Amino acid sequence: MKKGRKHQQGTGARVNGNGNAQQHGEHESWKKLKLVEIHQALNCDPVDIETLRRAAVSEGGLLTDEIRRKVWPKLLSVNVYNLPAKPTKDIRENHKDFNQVLLDVRRSMKRFPRGMRVDERQVLQEQLIDIILVVLQKNPALHYYQGYHDIVVTFLLVVGERMAIAMVETLSNHHLRWLPFSVSIMATCSCRDFMDPTMDSTKHILNYLMPILEQVDPQLHEFMLRAEVGTIFALSWLITWYGHVLSEFRHVLRLYDFFLASHPLMAIYFAAVIVLHREKEVKQTECDMAMVHQLLSKIPQDLPYEELITQAHCLFTRYPPSLLAKRAALQSRNSITINCFKAFQAATQQQRPDSVLRRQLLQGRARGLGGPDSQLVLSRDTQPNQAANQLIKMAVWGISATLGAAALAVAQTALDWAPDFFMQLF
Repeated sequence: MKKGRKHQQGTGARVNGNGNAQQHGEHESWKKLKLVEIHQALNCDPVDIETLRRAAVSEGGLLTDEIRRKVWPKLLSVNVYNLPAKPTKDIRENHKDFNQVLLDVRRSMKRFPRGMRVDERQVLQEQLIDIILVVLQKNPALHYYQGYHDIVVTFLLVVGERMAIAMVETLSNHHLRWLPFSVSIMATCSCRDFMDPTMDSTKHILNYLMPILEQVDPQLHEFMLRAEVGTIFALSWLITWYGHVLSEFRHVLRLYDFFLASHPLMAIYFAAVIVLHREKEVKQTECDMAMVHQLLSKIPQDLPYEELITQAHCLFTRYPPSLLAKRAALQSRNSITINCFKAFQAATQQQRPDSVLRRQLLQGRARGLGGPDSQLVLSRDTQPNQAANQLIKMAVWGISATLGAAALAVAQTALDWAPDFFMQLF
């Protein structure tokens, strides 16, 4: 009998192993197909931006940081061969927001990967400060708010300092335009709409949350009205694009793929699906403002992100902002972000592939017309590829040696941080 049971257990293990192997094979096949589609879209002339958006929204998002370094700039219409110069030291002199930015960045240690060397993190924190100050200096209409650094650090970790400046500036003037860019107001309550000097535009965006809930689950909506919980529990979600409230960086990246490819209001739709996902918990809670707020303000870390992204995308299609604005008497005309997004989206349709941009840069250099980037690494390629990987690894080792630190232990980690360190060599 014992032998029989042992034999049966072994057979079961083999079946499970074969099943897992088959699932793994199917996953790898799907992944390769998606990579091919992304590569083809990037090399179309003009770039097939709609395919890139679909890839960013669909299951798995953009899959790797290497792909994000290629696709994120296209989603924001950023020319990687015409990046801003590296910030100079004088950017910090007499900047009105320097002290507050410094305090916020110093407190942002948890936003950096676990196990990162202290000296590496400190270098990145200094770059984070400079990125924020450069963007604010170049755009006086934008007002800093606490939480902005949680967005900026995500771009720094993925694309490096100079590309992060270009991307964050574009993002701040379009997707984040409705954020409350004001230090004093954010300090008392818990980027231009978010980056307006007051909270008015941000409150306006938060007002979309309850109408979405009303459409999907009237009972949940009525319960929250009775509890008088409002929408302030979702404020930190929106103003940091969930970067401050999620512990796993991979989940943050997945959401950034989604948000960068979507309408600026998609973050509020995602907030709605989180509340809807927790509908049973909410209804089982005492109908009291403090109790419901306490429950909702803490996001579970085991959310089914792919499922929620799909639901948010479907809700946006079914209940677009224009419909919600009419039903809730919301004035979308007050939002600079919403009004400008269509024009911004149209502009992304006319981008040239990087191969063409690189050729144009080289031709400009030959004619003596190369811009500030003509002597920089951009003439090779701002994004690591297979041919450049060895050079990037060597660059990381070289800088690690000058810092007196040991080289990074894992090659993949080196590739993740390479854009930043590699750009510093030039």
